Amino acid sequence: MDFLRRIIALTMKEFIMILKDPKSRFVVIGPPLIQFFVFGYAATYDLKNVSYAVFDESRTPESRQLLSRFEGSENFELTRNLLNEKEIAFMINREKVRLVIHIGSEFSRDLHSGRPATLQAIVDGRNSNVALIALGYIGAIVEKYNRDLAKKGVVGMGGPGVVLVDRAWFNANLQSRWFIVSALGGLISMVVVMILTSLSVAREREFGTFDQLLVAPFNPGEILVGKSLPGMFFGIMDALLFAAGAVYWFGVPFRGSVGTLVLALGCFILTIVGVGLLVSSLSMTMQQALLGSFVFMMPSVILSGFATPIENMPHWLQIGTLLNPLRHIITALRNIFLEGAGVSMVWPQLWPLLLMAAFALPLAGWMFRHRSQ
Repeated sequence: MDFLRRIIALTMKEFIMILKDPKSRFVVIGPPLIQFFVFGYAATYDLKNVSYAVFDESRTPESRQLLSRFEGSENFELTRNLLNEKEIAFMINREKVRLVIHIGSEFSRDLHSGRPATLQAIVDGRNSNVALIALGYIGAIVEKYNRDLAKKGVVGMGGPGVVLVDRAWFNANLQSRWFIVSALGGLISMVVVMILTSLSVAREREFGTFDQLLVAPFNPGEILVGKSLPGMFFGIMDALLFAAGAVYWFGVPFRGSVGTLVLALGCFILTIVGVGLLVSSLSMTMQQALLGSFVFMMPSVILSGFATPIENMPHWLQIGTLLNPLRHIITALRNIFLEGAGVSMVWPQLWPLLLMAAFALPLAGWMFRHRSQ
């Protein structure tokens, strides 16, 4: 009985300490609540509003009836009607759309003569998950369209009706491994850099060497730079190592240049260093620094498009993902690996990273000086 009373007393003491300590209350309520809403809104494999363009060379009632099935579906969102075949490459290369529906000029004639009427779906293979799911939706629409034509007794429908022909760009076989592995360097380098830099200042405080560091002949900016460089070095090395592994071990094609890859990774890691140092400057212990790192990293992964498409998320959350550094580097890495993008093509992903770094690094320096006073 005495043993049980001691256990109960100690347990009650821990409950009271957790409930009285504001930081402990936040650990219990804050991160789980954030992750609940992030996972609930962002972690879904159902596709909605997949952007697509149409190149209809037939322009007949039959082709318009088929295309109306796409316009009436919540899974697709029409972005543009194309006027010529050259626009297809531009729309997919620049990621204006996820897929292009192409109907040939002989569509109606083939349909009524009993020959296969071809519907071509050209998908962006850089995101193989989205492409495969979208092709499944297209196949269901085509199948239902064929059944409706058969019921109406359309002339010549003893033949195969509409036949779906799919073509994937940048990832012809739609291998999910290419989609995942090409972006792993960004994800893993974020984990390495975030943990190393977030622990750097907090470690000094917890070990009692923070005051010694302040009286040394270094200004706060020099201290932060010195603590940033090791994390940046290991982050770049890990990312390049995984990039080499992706190519030589997993067989992922590398169509871009090493210079563009290093530049993109450098911009990303610079941003993560700023975030890590900011977390470290706000933390008094290594435990707080680790918690802050994981509070940042978990939503970053979910909101990056690494596994689940950003298009699935609510519109307000899609806008919020623009503040996520991991989203930009994952897009850049997949473009560099699978498309062969140069600096000019990945610049739309690089300038937001530089902008975030320009905000996070000075703020971390200010917090370091402010907390050290």
